Formats: sequence, structure tokens, C-alpha cells
Amino acid sequence: MAVSKAVQGLLDEYKRFSSKSMIDLFNNDSNRAKKYTIEFNDLVFDYSKNRFDEKVLDALFELAKEHNLKERIEDMFEGKKINVTENRAVLHTALRNFSGKPVFVDGKDVMVDITRVLEQMETFVKAVHSGSFRGATGKKLKNIVNIGIGGSDLGPYMVTSALKKYWIDGIDCFFISNIDGTACAEVLNKVDAEETLFIVASKTFTTIETLTNARTCREWLVKKLGEDAVKNHFVALSTNAKAVQEFGIDTKNMFEFWDFVGGRYSLWSAIGLSIALAVGFDNFKELLKGAEAMDNHFRNADFRENIPVIQALLGIWYNDYYNIHRYAVIPYDQYLKHLPAYLQQLDMESNGKSVRLDNKKITDYATGPALFGGAGTDVQHSFFQLLHQGTEPVPVDFIIPANSQNETGKHHLILLANILAQAEALMKGKTVEEVEAELRAQGKDEATIEKLKLNKSFEGNRPSNMFIIKKLTPFALGMMIAMYEHKVYTQGVIWEIDSFDQWGVELGKQLALKILPELEGGQRQTHDCSTEALIEKISSMRG
Repeated sequence: MAVSKAVQGLLDEYKRFSSKSMIDLFNNDSNRAKKYTIEFNDLVFDYSKNRFDEKVLDALFELAKEHNLKERIEDMFEGKKINVTENRAVLHTALRNFSGKPVFVDGKDVMVDITRVLEQMETFVKAVHSGSFRGATGKKLKNIVNIGIGGSDLGPYMVTSALKKYWIDGIDCFFISNIDGTACAEVLNKVDAEETLFIVASKTFTTIETLTNARTCREWLVKKLGEDAVKNHFVALSTNAKAVQEFGIDTKNMFEFWDFVGGRYSLWSAIGLSIALAVGFDNFKELLKGAEAMDNHFRNADFRENIPVIQALLGIWYNDYYNIHRYAVIPYDQYLKHLPAYLQQLDMESNGKSVRLDNKKITDYATGPALFGGAGTDVQHSFFQLLHQGTEPVPVDFIIPANSQNETGKHHLILLANILAQAEALMKGKTVEEVEAELRAQGKDEATIEKLKLNKSFEGNRPSNMFIIKKLTPFALGMMIAMYEHKVYTQGVIWEIDSFDQWGVELGKQLALKILPELEGGQRQTHDCSTEALIEKISSMRG
């Protein structure tokens, strides 16, 4: 297949540039760090420790221009139906639009409904916190149990964990997502029925994992407090009023969201009710405002100063030209320990696609890379060995607040020293000659030096981005989440894929519904011989 002008330009740049080292780039340009650092609203983005020079960057911006990125960004904000396989607009950005300007879909201003639901959420959150909305026995509701899966779980779980320092006094938060009965059992063993509010998050109110868990929690509550208690202890995040009512939930306590809000982009909607209950509605609003600030930056900033666009283009440079198909996100903050898991869904469910928007298979380039990560410094003692000395480089996003929520002795200074040292070590490495000199200075004999010099050397030239925020606040967290959303969309535009559907999760669900009756003792269906044998073995082991 013929390559485009911009792609050919990047292929040429790769041939010219790929053998260069970052150390040489820094040695030849004392201004490199300043030149390739962007500051925005107490967020510092240093991307200087990446494999590029100005010519490479120019070629990447040409790629963005060739794909009409500026126009495609506007398409999203203006409510055009960019989710083409489902013929839907994509307007999670409208959920945090405080500009007062309308946003239209099919001629209707969606801000009217968004504002209405936000006001409904605010009223309910304040009622729970004040005690005007109480449990069936008159006790205040202190335990919030969110029942969801995927985007209805990962987003609220990550955000409430990240903002633990902002939790309302007396409120505790729990999350049930896994269909494994242990998930329900472990939460129900920790809460008092009289003080517990369950939030059932399912747009259709038919999601098998969520509804199975919700029914188990309902049975538990009814056994303890009676059937009438359901309306005082359950609310729904859904659009299926009939099913919600049949469950026993008062539809006044049903919070709506819309088809233009994808699951992995939904924490900004009513799906964020557990967040608002945990940290208070004012802090939830600050989260939205942080995201809005990044939306405006993404929409309006020149690409050369645009944080999500530069992130995305560097990711494409590694994925499609260096053939590095993985990257790591390492937050050096205990409160952000669930951020990598959240970003796994955001990135890999969005861009793990192999069909282009023109309905043709992708055969000549790669799309979404595999993402992994964890909290530093813990992961320095698990997978950092691979990052430093593995056979393939892994680009890394490092994230840290300059100020801790819990300043204790030297803890945070040590944490800061570690993150800066890891980025420097990945970039610089350590040559064989440096290792030899070091070992000789330690008095090692030549045989030992020969044995150890390769094992103790580091290739270096391994790329990373550094993100520093002043402090982990709701506003700062909102900015960072939106930043990654826009990075993912930018890459989807350039890869010419639909970043907003997820048909790849459907097949397994369909087959599970076929297998379930067989495990319950029903008539056996035809499967491959491995699956049939496993069904037989499991049935035997279960007696």
C-alpha cells in the first residue's frame, strides 16, 4: 500500500535519526529541557527525555495536519457523530462544560439535561450528607457501595481512591464489580445494612455482572431490614425506568446519563455519584472544572504547545516507527495507585482496534499499545529491571505531585529523588567503560570485572515523559484524566479508527451466556473439544 507524504517523511526521519542518543541531544543543546517543557495550570510536562529532535517533531506535526486533527477535535466538541459504528456523538466534554454555551446533538441542546442531572446529583448528595435522606431505620447513610463494572467501576474507584484525603468525615466507600461472589461477600461483611447506600450503575439495567451483584446485595438487605427498605438503600444510575422500578428503586432516585457518554468516559456523569458522595459535590465540581481546563487547552492550544497532542504523537513515533508496542504509566503517589488500571481500559479499549473508519482491515501499521504500570517506588522492585535492562525499551510516563498530601519527615523528598533518578537513569544508562572504572575503583580484579561489566551496564537512551503537579487536588486530577482522554482520541484520529466503540468485548459475553445453562445442568451444546472437556471436568469437580 502506498504511504502518504507525512508517513514517508517520518520513515525518512527514522532512518536519519534512529541511531542518535538522547545524551548527545542534551550535550548538543543546553536549552533542550526548557525548549521541551510545557507548563499549564500547575502541571509541568517535560518531554525532553524522548527520542526526537526538531525535525522529527516537525514531521510528527505534519502527520497530525495530514489527518486534519484540528478539524477532528472540533468535530468531537461540536457533537458530530464521530462514534461511527454506533452512529453516536461523543460528548463527555459536555459533562464538564461550564461555559454557559449550548452543545447540540440532532438539533437539541444537551446542556439542558446535563445541568438538570448535575443539580439532581447535588441535591441528593447534600441530602445524604445532611441526613435528610436516611436509611429505613432512620440512621444516616455512611457506607456507599458502588455496584458496576468497567467504566461504571474503574473511574469512580480510581478517583475516590485518588481523592481519599478529601473524603467527607464519616463516609466510607466500597466497590463491587467482579462477578466472583467473593467481591460481594467481602464488602457485605464490612458494612451495616442500616447505614449502607447501594448505587447500581447500569445504563440498560441488564448488565449481567452488575445486576447479579445488585440482586445479591438486595437479598442481603431484605433479609436484614425487609422489602420496604430497598427504596431507602438503593439508587440507580440508569435510563431503564421500568427495570429500576421493578427492582424496588424509587425512580426519583434514578440518575440519567446518555448514549453520547461512553462507559470509560462516564465518571464525569451520574456514574460519578459515588465520587460526589465520597468527596462532596463541591470537590466533584472541581474535578469537572479541572477536566474542562484541559478540554480548553486541547481544543485551543497550538499543537506545539498542546500537551495531549504531543503525548499522542510521541506515542505514535514509538509504536509505528520504532515498533515499540507497549508503554508504562508510573505514578509516584500512593493515592494514584489505581490510575494505571483505569488508563488500561481508557487506552486499550479505545484504541485496541484493527479496522479503519473506512471499514478496511489495518495491515500496514499497529494501533493501540499494551499499557501497564503501578505505583512507584513499589514497582522499582518488580518490573523496573525490564525497563532498564530488557531487550526492548519501554516508554514511561512518570507522574508525581511536588507536594504530598501527607508530608512526613523526608518521605516525599526521597520519593521525588527516586522518580527523578529513574528518569535520568533510563535516559543516561551506564556504559561498559564506566562500569569497568567503577569496579576498578572498588578494587575488583580483572576476572571479576570481565564477568560483571556487561551485567552491570545499562544501555540507556530509554524514553520517558515527566508530569509534575503542584499537589493532587480534585482540579489537578480532572486535568490529568482529561489529558489522557485527549491523547487517546488524538492517536485514534491518526490511526483512522473509532476510539469510542468496543465490539471486541461482545463475543466472550455471548459465549458465556451460552455456557452458563450448561454449567447449571442444562443440555450440552457444541463447542470445541477443549471447552467441552473443561465443562465436563468443572461439572464433575463441583459434584
